[in-house]
Amino acid sequence: MELPKKYNPREVEDKWYAAWLKNKYFDSKPNSEKEPYTIVIPPPNVTGVLHMGHMLNNTIQDVLIRRARMQGYEACWVPGTDHASIATEAKVVGMLKEKGINKNDLTRDEFLKYAWEWKEKHGGIILEQLKKLGASCDWKRTKFTMDDDLSESVIKVFVDFYNKGKIYRGVRMVNWDPQAQTAVSDEEVIYREEQSKLFYVNYKIEGEDGHVTIATTRPETILGDTAVCVNPHDERFRHLKGKKVIVPLVNRVVPMIADDYVDMEFGTGCLKITPAHDINDYEIGIRHNLQSIDIFNDDGTINERGEIFIGEDRFKARKLAAKQLEEEGALNKIESYVNKVGYSERTNAVIEPKLSMQWFLEMKELSKPAFENVMNDDIQLVPAKFKNTYRHWMENVKDWCISRQLWWGHRIPAYYLPNSNDFVVAESAEKALKLAKEKTGDANLKIGDLKQDEDVLDTWCSSWLWPISVFDGIRFPDNEDINYYYPTNVLVTAPEILFFWVARMIIAGYEYRDDLPFKDVYLTGIVRDDLRRKMSKSLGNSPDPLELIKKYGADGVRTGMLFSSPAGNDLLFDIKLCEQGRNFANKIWNALRLIKGWKVAENVAPEIGSDEVAIEWIEARINQAIIELEDHFSKYRISDALMTIYKLIWSDFCSWYLELVKPDFEQPIDAKTYQKTIEIFESLMKIVHPFMPFISEEVYHQLKERKEGDCIMIAEYPKSRKVNDIIIGKAEKAFEVVTNVRNIRQQKGISPKEKFHLYAKLDNVEEYYPATKMIWKLANISDFDLITEKVENAVSFHIGSDEWFLPLNQEIDHEKEIEIITEESNYLKGFLKSVMKKLSNERFVNNAPENVVRLEKKKKEDTEKKIAALDEKLNNLKSLI
Repeated sequence: MELPKKYNPREVEDKWYAAWLKNKYFDSKPNSEKEPYTIVIPPPNVTGVLHMGHMLNNTIQDVLIRRARMQGYEACWVPGTDHASIATEAKVVGMLKEKGINKNDLTRDEFLKYAWEWKEKHGGIILEQLKKLGASCDWKRTKFTMDDDLSESVIKVFVDFYNKGKIYRGVRMVNWDPQAQTAVSDEEVIYREEQSKLFYVNYKIEGEDGHVTIATTRPETILGDTAVCVNPHDERFRHLKGKKVIVPLVNRVVPMIADDYVDMEFGTGCLKITPAHDINDYEIGIRHNLQSIDIFNDDGTINERGEIFIGEDRFKARKLAAKQLEEEGALNKIESYVNKVGYSERTNAVIEPKLSMQWFLEMKELSKPAFENVMNDDIQLVPAKFKNTYRHWMENVKDWCISRQLWWGHRIPAYYLPNSNDFVVAESAEKALKLAKEKTGDANLKIGDLKQDEDVLDTWCSSWLWPISVFDGIRFPDNEDINYYYPTNVLVTAPEILFFWVARMIIAGYEYRDDLPFKDVYLTGIVRDDLRRKMSKSLGNSPDPLELIKKYGADGVRTGMLFSSPAGNDLLFDIKLCEQGRNFANKIWNALRLIKGWKVAENVAPEIGSDEVAIEWIEARINQAIIELEDHFSKYRISDALMTIYKLIWSDFCSWYLELVKPDFEQPIDAKTYQKTIEIFESLMKIVHPFMPFISEEVYHQLKERKEGDCIMIAEYPKSRKVNDIIIGKAEKAFEVVTNVRNIRQQKGISPKEKFHLYAKLDNVEEYYPATKMIWKLANISDFDLITEKVENAVSFHIGSDEWFLPLNQEIDHEKEIEIITEESNYLKGFLKSVMKKLSNERFVNNAPENVVRLEKKKKEDTEKKIAALDEKLNNLKSLI
């Protein structure tokens, strides 16, 4: 059957993905005869749809898992989604609002029924989209963080930590999200610099005519003031010791206090203290036994305790407070002020510091193994620069606020006793009842007498167990799956959740498996546009990944994403990268069409010399590339690995090898060379398969008839063998000669079909032989002679110290030749400078692979020889003018 002229990605992708699924090639189960290679997907939010960050992250994971599968590992890539408490509840509330239903009019069970319906309808979208990318996940293992088994694991861990005395409940200052109406952790608060106003307000001194002036960006919180504080060493206010001031707006009399926290140089030196609405004020309030007046409702409006502006939103109350302060004569002045304002990462609402009853997990002792084992490189962060960020977070770890005031999520397993704030903690209501009876001595208690805590656990309380719970290692710590697949090999994720998720998984791993959860953490960069802005829907600068796949093919988009995405560094995405990826796929397809279009003759002998040399050279280059790839993959240089493959296929195979073995026009190719070319092409497709799974599988099957079940994705990945460096070096010189001859043809307007007599003044012809056969074919040479003297009326070029001559039947423009040689010499001098810069860098010389340093030194030596030869040539030409 004749091959289509154009590669059709959509047709090929649908066909092969269906075949892989049908044959269960993605499935994995414990196999004692194989070493496992395990990756657990960072579970995307169940609310999510595929974006460019997912594309990058999951392409990298698929590259790693496909390569491991071909290398003979029992490869297992576990997919799944996260229930995303805040985000999902917001989606469901929005959906209900469109139907005219208010969440507050529903019972918890009624709301959860709607939430599960929404999840079933929308929750699997992103995983289906990943299939279009080619993700080879074991889909039968798909997990959701609120599946029954995972939910049981979360509750079991809560009970365990509570029984160990690690979980406690208490009123603390938390970050309150008024839109989601829940507490959020410190890590979920994003701080932004903003242009604000600084209000200078006078507080009258009780019983005197004087006043003190405070400065605040939040005049609405004056309603909750319970003191004014100065530094005990500030002489300006020594006379106010023991006195009281009157809080404007509400005329509350509060004490003047002194505390070392106050910075004498900042503002007026006087600080209003609002213990219920500022973390530092809260700490001062504890030290000085101050009253806390919480003036905000959960939605950010003023409550009755604020006394005025009741029911008004906090930002409107700010304007009203400023206006009333001015009317009362208490507003001294207003200045512009730049400060940092905290926003909820989930809803983008301004965070409100708020005193709230919450559940907390003690982290200081728990986090020690996770800190030590990253610092000592038992767990490797790639790139290692993120160790400093990790160190900072872990050295400053705080107790984790694990409760959220939501309905969607894992409900806290605390059960309150009748008419009491006392409670018991248990994995189920039945177990709670048993504990309650023991605690109270009341044998008549019923389940209905107990009231379960209304809060749910922070989403991360399920995510941090992910590498264990997906293998059911919490409920059944000695099951076959967890013993085989854990610890996993590598986690691919984003740096911004290094503490949120990565550190916590490490903590859980050491707590519940006494082992690390993964050996390596590959941290991807952020996908940005050409203006360096993070790609996002809100900015309108993010293309739809599925539209990209439709236009450029999955392989084109995969390679496009990876052409320039070094670990930990941001990817500046350009649509041209996808074009380059598509062009690469087309190049491979055109090579297939070329080869399959050749006539094969059994009785035709290989072309004397050149075919055998070409085969020997390309096999050596493939071996060399495989060794390079092993080094790149061992260091997670995925982008570098792709470029190695790209050059091997595009340049070495398509541009050089196929030209060398291609039969003359309308002539057949000998069967031996043809068969070898098919084998070589097959090896190249195996090498590129992890990056371009679809076209590699299609080409693999087009190259020759295959038996049922013979697919490239389960074929053996090529192994490295000893590299023939000699033939590679000789071929490089031969290609340089060919390139120079072709350039001269182009410069002089000489047809490629016109044959040349080539002369060479060489130090040692053995440095080229047998690659000289390549020169004859590719440069279209009629004769070749070695000489000892220069050839008159000839254009020459240098390869190192060797000089090659092309006699021309036309007069040579010496001035033009000088211009060309000068330009070449200047380029080489610039190139030499860049090589010298590398070699003078001690870090490069000491840390780069030995063969890379050796290659740079050889570049230096060869370039110096070329420059010297060009300089000599210039001097000779100048003497002729």
